[in-house]
Amino acid sequence: MIIGGYLLGSVPIGYLLVKWFRGIDIRQHGTGKIGASNVMRVASWRLAVLVTILDIGKGVLAVWTARLLGLDATAQITVGLFTIAGHNWSIFLGFKSSGRGVFTSLGVITAISPWLGLIIFIMPYTLAPIKQVALGVFFALTSLPLFSWFLSQPLGIADADRLPVTLGFIALMLLGLLTRVITPRDEISRSVPAAELFLNRLFFDRDIRDRKAWTERKPQRH
Repeated sequence: MIIGGYLLGSVPIGYLLVKWFRGIDIRQHGTGKIGASNVMRVASWRLAVLVTILDIGKGVLAVWTARLLGLDATAQITVGLFTIAGHNWSIFLGFKSSGRGVFTSLGVITAISPWLGLIIFIMPYTLAPIKQVALGVFFALTSLPLFSWFLSQPLGIADADRLPVTLGFIALMLLGLLTRVITPRDEISRSVPAAELFLNRLFFDRDIRDRKAWTERKPQRH
């Protein structure tokens, strides 16, 4: 299931759909990522919606399959984590960082607790009016283990599963934040001090504070 989850997550849905319908390599446009936000920026909102649904589906399918096979909560979330890792470092794209795994992570969370999945989905978009969805994703990720530990019963997480699920969500949080901070420095941020670069990446998922300049730059090939 770990191998299957990783291979499922590795299917680069955003890359494939943009290649098929627009004939371009999305990694050479916008932010250079293959996720739904860059698909919407580079291609269309319709393709972005489809990518969103399918990326969420990867996480849901992996966890549900593990559950149908009788695996416990620890194994289910472990399979989910490897599915997210597959999305972020796809074997089909040469293991290069290709996304943040936000919607695949949402699928894993939703399969564990649908109510928690709904909360985590809504949280980032509360900051959409001020164009800070990436900051909202940071808050959603960091609050995830708190929700699963302190609100396990209302969220439908069994008492026996509270510890493994919370530990799994801590790992999911760290995995999501890690993808923000480990990418090579972009040319546009060569003059940005290391501490400022780290904070920009951690909170805003970009090297510089200027969102427009960041999204309109030409992506580098690493």
